[in-house]
Amino acid sequence: MPPIASRARLMPSSPIRKLAPLADEARRRGIQVHHLNIGQPDLPTPPMLLDTFRKQELSVLAYGHSAGLPEYREALARYYRSHGIDVTSQEVMVTTGGSEAILFALLAVTDPGDEVVVPEPFYTNYNGFAVEAGVKVVPVTSDPDEGYCLPSAAEIMAALSPRTKAILLCNPSNPTGWVYTWEELARLKELARSHDLFLISDEAYREFVYDGTEHHSLMHLAGVEDRAIVVDSISKRFNACGARVGALVTKNSEVLDSALRFGQARLCPPTFEQLAATAALGLPQEYFDSVRDEYRQRRDVAFAALEEMPGVVAHRPRGAFYTMVRLPVVDADAFCSWLLRDFSSGGETVMLAPGNGFYANPGLGKQEVRLAFVINQDATRRAMEILAEALEKYPGRATD
Repeated sequence: MPPIASRARLMPSSPIRKLAPLADEARRRGIQVHHLNIGQPDLPTPPMLLDTFRKQELSVLAYGHSAGLPEYREALARYYRSHGIDVTSQEVMVTTGGSEAILFALLAVTDPGDEVVVPEPFYTNYNGFAVEAGVKVVPVTSDPDEGYCLPSAAEIMAALSPRTKAILLCNPSNPTGWVYTWEELARLKELARSHDLFLISDEAYREFVYDGTEHHSLMHLAGVEDRAIVVDSISKRFNACGARVGALVTKNSEVLDSALRFGQARLCPPTFEQLAATAALGLPQEYFDSVRDEYRQRRDVAFAALEEMPGVVAHRPRGAFYTMVRLPVVDADAFCSWLLRDFSSGGETVMLAPGNGFYANPGLGKQEVRLAFVINQDATRRAMEILAEALEKYPGRATD
């Protein structure tokens, strides 16, 4: 039998989903699994979005434009302008989920063998997109004791090479919840200009910032119009993870033209979902305020419990709905498997995402997990009780 391609062998498993078979088996045994491993909130999708699906009376579901439906691109441009991002509909391309936007951005600005610098821990699927694009992720490690803020300019410069083409960040961050400050973005601007790099900012969690924190978009910066690319998604903004509608936003016409040609190869993004997203963009600010407040309360419920667990170290995130947590265990990967395979409390257990999958440097994240506070407050409180009990009983606790 001929060998499969090297990229197929290199493509990593998702640490977020790789334990799904163990969770399925636990459910077959009658165990209720509380999912803290994945960013799938239990808040309802806005009715006006779902009503769009129900009310369509198309006689033919035809191909749309490869760059997205004109009415949706216009609506997106208005949305971005309302957030201080001065773009036109011609500077917005609709993609099949934020994942495709990230992949198209990488394909547009890198050649096989090039490098992209990424602060770690980072959204694990960046590794997969890099493999698909044939590029190398070069990590710069953030300090958990400083809340996972941007590493210093010197640390980032040390990671650069003649093959570096871009710096990629997630703001607010999945998985740390860090929200990059204006000073940090200005630092990236100077690095990008002095080393002739693109900047790619994943801003899918823009609305979810807490405690008076302000979100600054990469495209709020002046002087980087030719090198700034924002990628986005409706998945979390409207709790419509299955809709698979994203966007790539840039003023660089060459990047947009390249992305459009990649888009033409896949024909068009999904039509019904774009129509639904267009309707959802009409939601009032009160909707986002209420959702943000609910996530803040879920975060606070989780942290009230985490702070009482001996040996657990976590930093209260300023944005998104994730946090990285260091546990008093030798191997968090083994602990996450044990939770599903060997442990339950009153017929319940929790599912976490092992932290090592959010790092590119080998050996990092071994005692960490990513925790998503996406289930309701009562369920979060119960999940924290189960986690505390599990840590007390786990045979693989760290001894230091």
